[in-house]
Amino acid sequence: MTATRPRPGVLLAAFVLALVPSLARAQTQPQAFVGAEILPISGDPIENGVLVVQDGVIVAVGSADAVELPDDAVIHDASGRVIMPGLVDTHSHVGGPWAADGSEPIQPECRVLDAINVRDAGIQKAQAGGITTANVMPGSGQLISGQTLYLKLRDGETIDDLLIVDDEGQVAGGLKMANGTNSQRAAPFPGTRGKSAALVRQAYLNAQEYGRQIEEADGDPSKMPPRDLGNEVLLEVLNGDRVVHHHTHRHDDILTVLRLQAEFGFELVLQHVSDGWKVAEQIAAAGVPCSIILLDSPGGKEEALGLNWKTGAILEQAGVPVALHTDDPINDSRYFLRCAGFAVRGGMSREGALSAVTLTAAQMLGLGDSIGSLEAGKDADFIVLDGDPLSVYTHVHETWIEGEKVFDLADDEDRLWAEGGYGASQPQAFTWCCHGEDN
Repeated sequence: MTATRPRPGVLLAAFVLALVPSLARAQTQPQAFVGAEILPISGDPIENGVLVVQDGVIVAVGSADAVELPDDAVIHDASGRVIMPGLVDTHSHVGGPWAADGSEPIQPECRVLDAINVRDAGIQKAQAGGITTANVMPGSGQLISGQTLYLKLRDGETIDDLLIVDDEGQVAGGLKMANGTNSQRAAPFPGTRGKSAALVRQAYLNAQEYGRQIEEADGDPSKMPPRDLGNEVLLEVLNGDRVVHHHTHRHDDILTVLRLQAEFGFELVLQHVSDGWKVAEQIAAAGVPCSIILLDSPGGKEEALGLNWKTGAILEQAGVPVALHTDDPINDSRYFLRCAGFAVRGGMSREGALSAVTLTAAQMLGLGDSIGSLEAGKDADFIVLDGDPLSVYTHVHETWIEGEKVFDLADDEDRLWAEGGYGASQPQAFTWCCHGEDN
């Protein structure tokens, strides 16, 4: 899938360091990881491999007899380990971001940027699962619930520490849309599937009219329409500058989304597609990629009853690009790699499943030029495992983002994120100690 936005690249150094302080902490001395089996994803596995990183970027990757180690490199003995790219989660809710509210069904102006808690324990748990990049989204209770964020899951204190910014200084992200039962309720929300599609269609028609008014004004402030934040975002979608991530489950709902995409021409990723296996040929014909969920919460919505472990395989065989996602907290981010294992169990190729949580996923976010595979020049985002990534017995031992280690299983505190139960993941749980009637 071709990105519609300039890929996040090298900005002015001062700007990057001001925006993302963690980059300043990345070691400038080269680091070499030697002796591991390396799974670059973009190429064949490398036995007794070498990975060299410096200044947050991969300098070299290859076999021990093909890569010359820098004289001043810090050597990491990774013998017996497996190194692969950091995982990319194309649909997550870590940080608990709420964007749109219950006031109306169309709210593209709302932003996860203004709602995410970057100190939430879910981010550390995601690191423990090997996730280095995530598409963090608002919920699906609205037809359009707001703008998503593509985040590097660095250790940070503010949202600026996690942002991905492109060459034009724009924060990377998409737009969350949904159909089906989630957004059906009392007016002004739709009560039927037909009304849902009609409201979305009208919203895009309104945005087109807004764009025409701006064009006709030709820069004359007196002729410009009143500024409309929602229409501005929908114009970004119509102009190919923002990808739509569309929550949809049932086969007829999937086809409704494809009709809307054909009518308005927006860039689209289908999310969930529980019934995707039923309409794989139509999805393939539309040239639309899918981000699928293989495990859903027990007692989930009726429209997800068609959830099938074979969906990834059927879509792959039809020629559809397939990524996997957690929908965290629906699936715990710590077990993301297990989803790839389940996909293979359902018939998906090993190569396709591993790419579904790395390179294919990165491409769906328009970030394939910088993350998703281990290649010279790409960001030094990688994980160190103690076995085959598709084995249930394998553990993530280290997670690195841009050459900085953000998770280490050997560290007692980090191990708690990896293995702890509910209490370990709730360090900011509210306490009533000081909120009694007398306080």
